[in-house]
Amino acid sequence: MMKELVTMWRDTRMIMLVAVVAAVYAALLIPFAGLVIIPGITAVRPGNVIPVIFGILFGPAAAWGSGIGNLINDVFAGTFGPGSLFGFIGNFFFGLIGYKLWGNLGALSSGVEPNFRENAGRQLLEYVIVVVVGSALCASIIAWGLEVLGLFPFSVLGTIILLNNVIASVVLGPPLLYLTYPRIKDMGLLYPDLLRDEDLPDASASRAQTAAFGLAVVSVVWAAVGIAVSLGIQDVPFGASQGEQFGAGGSTVQIAIGAISFLAVLGLTVISGERLSKLLD
Repeated sequence: MMKELVTMWRDTRMIMLVAVVAAVYAALLIPFAGLVIIPGITAVRPGNVIPVIFGILFGPAAAWGSGIGNLINDVFAGTFGPGSLFGFIGNFFFGLIGYKLWGNLGALSSGVEPNFRENAGRQLLEYVIVVVVGSALCASIIAWGLEVLGLFPFSVLGTIILLNNVIASVVLGPPLLYLTYPRIKDMGLLYPDLLRDEDLPDASASRAQTAAFGLAVVSVVWAAVGIAVSLGIQDVPFGASQGEQFGAGGSTVQIAIGAISFLAVLGLTVISGERLSKLLD
């Protein structure tokens, strides 16, 4: 995992893609920064479709670009602060999930490139799974981070980010992939075209599939358990006002669950693989 994320920086084209993803992501987030959901924390974000589709197309470059683009948005939106570190990490993994999951979900995968032309129904199912997993992981990391910082209980931010990510990505993603994938492929800018064979993760098909399912399960369960703990143990009402809950984070149970889950995500990411390069053969 670290090898593929570090060695990509030796390729100028991949570095350029990081910059492009960061710029596009920030450009789509900044104009909506005024549509605030939680002051100083988050707003309406239709640009959240970018990490998912670019993650499938550009792999590691999209992960770095998504994290950096979110930081740029925080600076321009006036929300830059301690929580921005977790925002970077959450968006990094939001951009990485599509790269790791597409084609590695066994019977749930379409078995074809994400062009939304052949086997479109199966592609849509696979895409929605990728969106839900990526959204859950991103939401969990950021909500956990704000819990660690003692700012908000997990459910206050976790539910908002999860819904924000899922709605934008499910609605906008399929038509964008339909329009952009063939053109990106023809331009030779897909990550398998840019990364050398030795830079791609060396994982067997069975190991890649096991890791992908592991990432999916941990991400969704982490989000569900985190929200349940907020509602049940921390006694946070669903849809609670952020003003009433500010400073109510710092639950030891939430912090422990998050630490275990995040370590599991890191471990599964290290042993995971990718599949698009094989689908192109």
